[in-house]
Amino acid sequence: MVSACRVFEGWLDVAAMPRLAAALVSDSGRCRYVAEFGRDALGTGFVELQLEADLELLCQRSLEPFVLPVRVLQRLGLITDEAQEAALPEGYEPALLDAEGAVHLAELIEDELLLALPSYPVRPDSDAVEAAWPAAIEQVPEPTPNPFAALVGLQHRKKQ
Repeated sequence: MVSACRVFEGWLDVAAMPRLAAALVSDSGRCRYVAEFGRDALGTGFVELQLEADLELLCQRSLEPFVLPVRVLQRLGLITDEAQEAALPEGYEPALLDAEGAVHLAELIEDELLLALPSYPVRPDSDAVEAAWPAAIEQVPEPTPNPFAALVGLQHRKKQ
C-alpha cells in the first residue's frame, strides 16, 4: 500500500468499533474516512488519515446526550519496532505494524477517534455552573489540655 501510494475512502460504522462505542451514548452513526498511504521525502512510510464523524456523548455538566462533530487529520509513521519511533519526522505519530508488516485500518481509525474524544465531554451550549463558596471562617483552636498535667501534680505531692 505504501509503495503503490494507495488511497482508501469509505464509511465505517461506529458499531463496528467496540472500544469507541463503549465510550459513547449510542453506537449509531458512521465515520467517513480517507486513508492515504505513501512515502515522504526521507523515505518514511506513512498513512495520512482524514476522519469525520458525529459522535453522541454524555454531557458531564447537564447529563444529557449531545452530538460532538469530530474532525481528525493525522499522519502516522509506519514502524516495525518501537525503537524506530525516535527517528520519525516531526509531526508524525507512530503506528506499529503487526508481525506480518500489515496495518489494520479499522483499528487505526478507532484509535484516532478515541484520542479525539474529550476527557470531560461538555455540550458547547450548556450553562457553566458557577458557585460562590464562602471563605472558610478561620477559627482559633482551643488549647488542648496536656494529658500529663495530672502526673505533674502527683509528682509534686510525692516530693512533699
